[in-house]
Amino acid sequence: MSSGSPGRIAVDAMGGDLGPAEVVAAVKLAQSQDAQLDPVTLVGDRAVLEPLIQQAGLRLGPKLDIFHASEVVTMDDKPLMALKKKKDSSMVRAIELVKNGDAKVLVSCGNTGALMAGGTLRLRMMEGVNRPALAAVVPRQGGHFILIDAGANPEAKPEHLVHNAILGSHYCRIMLGVANPRVGLMTIGTEEGKGNALITETNDQLRRIGSLVNYSGPIEGFDVFTDHVDVVVCDGFVGNIMLKSWESLVKFFSGMLREELQANPLRAAGALLSRGAFTALKERINPERYGGAPLLGLKGNILKAHGSSNRAAISSAIHAAREIIKADMNHRIEADIARANELLSAPLPEATI
Repeated sequence: MSSGSPGRIAVDAMGGDLGPAEVVAAVKLAQSQDAQLDPVTLVGDRAVLEPLIQQAGLRLGPKLDIFHASEVVTMDDKPLMALKKKKDSSMVRAIELVKNGDAKVLVSCGNTGALMAGGTLRLRMMEGVNRPALAAVVPRQGGHFILIDAGANPEAKPEHLVHNAILGSHYCRIMLGVANPRVGLMTIGTEEGKGNALITETNDQLRRIGSLVNYSGPIEGFDVFTDHVDVVVCDGFVGNIMLKSWESLVKFFSGMLREELQANPLRAAGALLSRGAFTALKERINPERYGGAPLLGLKGNILKAHGSSNRAAISSAIHAAREIIKADMNHRIEADIARANELLSAPLPEATI
């Protein structure tokens, strides 16, 4: 591999469901869309990757190289066992590139549990952060919002959710360009007393950290897809269910709409006339648009893409990786986390009689 680049992107070429050929095609697509794209290192079996690169019409050089790894972490592997037994896997080697400073961001479609465990154990947590969180970009009325945590930490404590609010706010500024993101805490109702102890205490703590986040208060399901907040904060259990339900619903409605529009010639003709509108709608709600969810809170940057990601989704994740590199996000997060922890550790003022 060529010498480390301050903006190099490592891509786990072997872990996705569609195989390394789709990853190579994604790199080609990403490079064709952005001539200024940071250098990419494909991590995986050189004997497999070199012919695929040649077939795709790409060349190895300063903008694209290979880091050889002889093993693959499969979707069926137990996370900790895979990290222990498959030390020469593409995932482990790619994480090490980030740890050693040879790459700034890792993009992987591989085993989520292994990626999170490997990232947490090898990169370590950012100073002051206890648990990582996945941040997903989801469409809503008039734009998009950040959903955090989308599945990394299913059993969160209030301080974890406060950190999620800070992490999500910074990512929202980078990916969505929102200068002062509105943050909402996901619960089952906004009336006083609604929600469990986790929500009640998190709500109190978010108010205590003041202007570190632009906290709008608790929100419920009715608010999520309206132009109400820019960051939706929840634990990984709730967030993962929300994310997968949304993606499933998109596929359901897309399939149902296609069936109805093809039901008779008159509808088919109308669909043809409205093709532009349907194309625009499909692009807005397409889960592949942003490709990957970053695992925030680590000392290094990891972007997790779906295991079933195609070349468009992986290409989008590579572009997101570039935005993270440009923003130097982690340094800004650390200062806010430190201040939040300081405010939350301070004694509460005594109630006046």
